[in-house]
Amino acid sequence: MISHRSPIVGLGVRAATPLALVVGAYLLFAGHNNPGGGFAAGLVFGAVVSLRTVAGLQRPNHAQALLAGGLFLVVAVAVLPLLGGADLLDQQVVTVELPVLGKVKSGSALPFDIGVTAIVVGLVVAVLDGLAARELVEAPR
Repeated sequence: MISHRSPIVGLGVRAATPLALVVGAYLLFAGHNNPGGGFAAGLVFGAVVSLRTVAGLQRPNHAQALLAGGLFLVVAVAVLPLLGGADLLDQQVVTVELPVLGKVKSGSALPFDIGVTAIVVGLVVAVLDGLAARELVEAPR
């Protein structure tokens, strides 16, 4: 593995992972009103998964669960407004008053974006599994 040959690579990926996760979370939550969203966050999280795979660090292994869960969430958010007599993909906005944060407003686009993020990360994990990235990384020298 590259992390065994170069401890700096493993340390660098370990150090960059939390920062990349925070950036991905920001893109996910800010994507409704600013550039970003579920796809951009999924790409950032997918890059983290790819880097961790190449460095030989822990990564998710359940691509089908991520794909299925994300697809279920996307379809549920898209179809649920039909049950209430609204249009397909009609967004519902909810405002909640929280003690510390104050007034927090969110809509049905957030779970939709979370589903898109899960699909993108699941696809990255599936591609890495399909390319046998784990075996390439663990190949003897």
